[in-house]
Amino acid sequence: MLKHVLTPLAVTLGLLAGGPASAQGVVKIGVLEAMTGQQQSTGVQTLAAMKLYMAQHGDTVAGKKIELIVKDDGAVADNSKRLAQELIVRDKVNFLVGFAVTPTALAVAPLATEAKVPTIVANAGTSIITERSPYILRTSFTLPQSSVIIGEWAAKNGIKKVVTIVSDYAPGLDGEKSFTEAFTKGGGQVVEAVKVPLAAPDFAPFLQRARDASPDAIFVFVPSGQGATFVKQFIERGLDKAGIKIIGPGDVTDDDLLNGMGEQVIGTVTAHMYSADHPSALNKAYVEAFKKANNGLRPNFMSVGGYDAMHLIYEALKKTGGDTDGDKLMAAMKGMAWESPRGPISIDPETRDIVQNIYIRKVEKKDGELYNVEFQTFDAVKDPGKAKK
Repeated sequence: MLKHVLTPLAVTLGLLAGGPASAQGVVKIGVLEAMTGQQQSTGVQTLAAMKLYMAQHGDTVAGKKIELIVKDDGAVADNSKRLAQELIVRDKVNFLVGFAVTPTALAVAPLATEAKVPTIVANAGTSIITERSPYILRTSFTLPQSSVIIGEWAAKNGIKKVVTIVSDYAPGLDGEKSFTEAFTKGGGQVVEAVKVPLAAPDFAPFLQRARDASPDAIFVFVPSGQGATFVKQFIERGLDKAGIKIIGPGDVTDDDLLNGMGEQVIGTVTAHMYSADHPSALNKAYVEAFKKANNGLRPNFMSVGGYDAMHLIYEALKKTGGDTDGDKLMAAMKGMAWESPRGPISIDPETRDIVQNIYIRKVEKKDGELYNVEFQTFDAVKDPGKAKK
C-alpha cells in the first residue's frame, strides 16, 4: 500500500486535495516549452506571442492578474511531467500551455486530468492528444488537417510518384498515413516511405535513397526548426536539379527560417494553417507588432498557437467572471470562435480540437523576401481522423 501511495500521481493528488487555487486574484499560467535544445525556436515563438497578447490586452482579466510561469522542458517528456507536477502542486497554476512536441503533451495528460487543470496544446500536432484527457484543448493544428489536403492537391496537379520522408514519431506517422491515404485515393503512388530519427537527424542518406527512386516529389514532415536543415541537404544532394519537388505540411518552409533557405525553395508548395503573408488586416498588424517586439523576428505558425491560447484563456475568464474552477473554464472554452491572425478558428465542443482554414501556399519572392503565399483556401477544416468517428 505504501508503495502505491508514493507513486508520483498519487502524491500529486494528495497534495491537490482542493484542486488548483487562484491565490488572491492571480491567475497563474504554467508554460511548458522548449526554450533550449532542438525545438528552441518553437518555445521562443510561442512565448513571444503569449507576451505580445498580454502587452496588447493588458495583464488583468475579470479582476484577476495574469501571471506566466515559464518552465523549459527542452521538449523532453520526462522533464515535462516533472515540471508539470511542480507547476500544479507547488505553483498551483490554473492553466498549462505549450508542448513543443507530442510526447510532452502525452506525458502531462494524466496530470491534467487528475488535477482538473485546463491544458492548452499550442504546438503539438498528433491527432490523439485531445483524446488523452478531457481537460486538453488545442490551438495549434493536427498533421492530418494539412496532410490530407496536400495529398489531394498533389494527386490533382500532375504529381504521380512520391517518396515520403517523415520524422519517426507520432506526428510524422500521422502525416504520412493521412497523406498516403489521400494521395493514393487520388491515383498517386508512394514508391518509398522513409522514417528519420527525431533527434539530430542527418537527412543526407535518406535523401539519396529518395533520389534513387526518381519520384516527382518528396512529401516531408519534420518538426518546426528542422526544415532549414532538410532543405539545405536536399539542395546539396542535387534533388532540386533532378526536378524533384518538395511538398508537405508547412513545417518544412517555416516562416522564421524561410529567408535563410535560398531561392532554390521558390515554387515549393505546402498546405498549412498560417503564413506570415496571410493577407488579412489582423495578420498584417500582428506581424508588424511581433517583429517590433522581437528585434525583427518574423512570426511563424507556432507563434499563433501561443497567441490564440492566450485569447482563449482571456475570453474564458471573462465568461466565468474570473472563476478559475477547471470544469467551468473548460465549459467556457468549448465551442468558442474568433478571428485569429491565421483566419477564423473555433474549438470543436465535442473533440476540444481546433477547426480552422487550411491554405495551399507556394514560396514566392516578395519585396526581396521569401514568403509562403496562399493561393487556395479550404474553409473550417476539422481533424480528418476525428471527423470520421
